[in-house]
This record gives sequence, structure tokens and C-alpha cells, in this order.
Amino acid sequence: MGGSLDFDDDEVISDINVTPFVDIILVVLIIFMMTSTTMQRGSFKVDLPQAAAAGESVTSTVNIVLAPDGRVAVNGQTVSRDSLPALIAAESRTDPDLRAVVAADKTVDYGEVIRIIDLVKENGVRSFALNIDRS
Repeated sequence: MGGSLDFDDDEVISDINVTPFVDIILVVLIIFMMTSTTMQRGSFKVDLPQAAAAGESVTSTVNIVLAPDGRVAVNGQTVSRDSLPALIAAESRTDPDLRAVVAADKTVDYGEVIRIIDLVKENGVRSFALNIDRS
């Protein structure tokens, strides 16, 4: 009725079993979903300052520049690294909405840029931006 039990060794098997294929695809999908959530947790947000429209006031910024030879400039004035925390803390006390813009040369160590960002955040500046060259 439903089928015969008569098998010939010369017949070609034309049925494809898709169950193993579906199992493999589901495992790959689960692995992708698990790793994508891990990658997202490793990122951090950067709040970039927006351009001011006509009639609106611009929030104040403190500009920090890291030179390739190790010098640090704040708002155009060269300062020592020891006086940098006190200077940023004084600026943030005068304006609680102060934003920091960090600019570093391409040759400056990435760890040094992160140390400056940490220093800025520890001294009361809540938002910062990284300055880039748009070429």
C-alpha cells in the first residue's frame, strides 16, 4: 500500500535528507546570536557635540591636544601633565555642561588618548568628543 520493500542495488537514491542541514544552520545561528551580544557590550558611546543652530547658545568646550612629542595643550596653552587634572576640574566647576574635545596626532599611543579621556571624565566632564580630520 504505502511502499514496497523491494530494493534494487542498481537504483539511484534520489531522496535528500535535509534534517542534518537544518540542525547545522540552527547551531550556526545560535553561535552568531551569542557572539553578537558579546561584541556589542565591548563598545562605548561617544557623545559628539552638535553644530549650533541660529539663535541657540553653544555649550562651552575645553580643547585638549596631544602632540606627538608628548606635549599637552589645553585651549591653545601648553600645560604640564601634572596640572591637567586641576585645570579640567576648575573648568568643569564653572560650567557643569562642559564638553571636552580631545585631538591627538596619529602617532600618539592609543593608551595615552584613553588615559586623557579617563582623566577628563574623573574631573567632572560628562561628555567628550574625539577630533578627526575629515579629508
